[in-house]
Amino acid sequence: MTSIYIVRHAEAEGNLFRRAQGHWNGRVTQRGKKQIDALAERFAGVPLDAVYSSDLDRTVATAGALLRGRGLELVTTPRLREINMGVWEGEPWGNITYKWPEQMYLFNNEPEKWCVPGGEGFYEVQERMTKVILELAAKHEGGTIAAVSHGMAIKIFLMGALGLHSGEPGAVMHGDNTSVSLLEIENGMIAVKYYNDNSHLGEGLSTFATQRWWRDTKKDDPTSLRFEPLDPRDKEDADFYLGCYADSWRVAHGSSAGFVPKVYLASARSHSAKDKDCLMKVMYGDRPVGVLELDPRRGKDEGCGWVSLLYLIPEFRGKGYGVQLIGCAAAYFSDRGRGSVRLHVAVTNESAIGFYEHYGFKVLAVEPGVASDQLLMERES
Repeated sequence: MTSIYIVRHAEAEGNLFRRAQGHWNGRVTQRGKKQIDALAERFAGVPLDAVYSSDLDRTVATAGALLRGRGLELVTTPRLREINMGVWEGEPWGNITYKWPEQMYLFNNEPEKWCVPGGEGFYEVQERMTKVILELAAKHEGGTIAAVSHGMAIKIFLMGALGLHSGEPGAVMHGDNTSVSLLEIENGMIAVKYYNDNSHLGEGLSTFATQRWWRDTKKDDPTSLRFEPLDPRDKEDADFYLGCYADSWRVAHGSSAGFVPKVYLASARSHSAKDKDCLMKVMYGDRPVGVLELDPRRGKDEGCGWVSLLYLIPEFRGKGYGVQLIGCAAAYFSDRGRGSVRLHVAVTNESAIGFYEHYGFKVLAVEPGVASDQLLMERES
């Protein structure tokens, strides 16, 4: 008999930014690193003969917890990867839900029927995962090993191992980040001793504790925003943009002194003309609730991206939405080979400074600005 621990990766940028991360290769977050430490403590006294993981960064980083103090070498394989999400890859969940509502429902509730262009089928994943797990069990007969994989891939595998289908009582839910399942495999037969256990995650470490989508997958995720291009030559869009920028200026500097609408609208038009995806209207359903403006030229020679404006209306601040705008900027510049994202924050805007620091921005310098000194802050992609 072979014992196999199946572990989901730690929280990664896709989880934090609310973006589809099948093969999209986001990094582990700060909370994810703490989850990895908790996972290492859980496995400190567990004998392991080998450790495997998918070849994506978030699983490789998580597998490090299982290697601590063991002298084992990690073996990676793409066969343990997450489901390939095809045209959904790297897209915000809010955009996906808005554009593909029926397929989003199926993905969460009836994954056997889920199908989008370029996506990997449910039974393809189930066959892939089952074959690699059985092969590893045979290779390490009589031993104990661990394999680090991904949420949907593990869910689909477990449904097959337990003989479950969508809609049946006891259907397997997604496991939390770093959740653990234990299998016992003998003569090709899989026994699931327990699954999706996250008991090692102490207070403040559970990703699911901060999210609502998984509690009722039959409803849209109320925390996911979507993004659509803002047209600064359209009067309604231009007025919305200027209203957002003016409010952002007042919050940062305490007054409107120094804010010149024509200058900033002209800049927005220049950015949009270069790439329409540089100027985004942040949407909650059909309601515009913010603006994200990126400068496609600035910082290019230094290998960094530049955020010109990141704004949410007052009622959407302080509720966990803002990180999705950071995620949109990070994904945009990462896709274009930029190694970091930079922005300016007024030294007087303490709440914004705290927000950016919380999500990984560091202060590089203090620089003069139009209305006050500004902090130059950077976040690595």
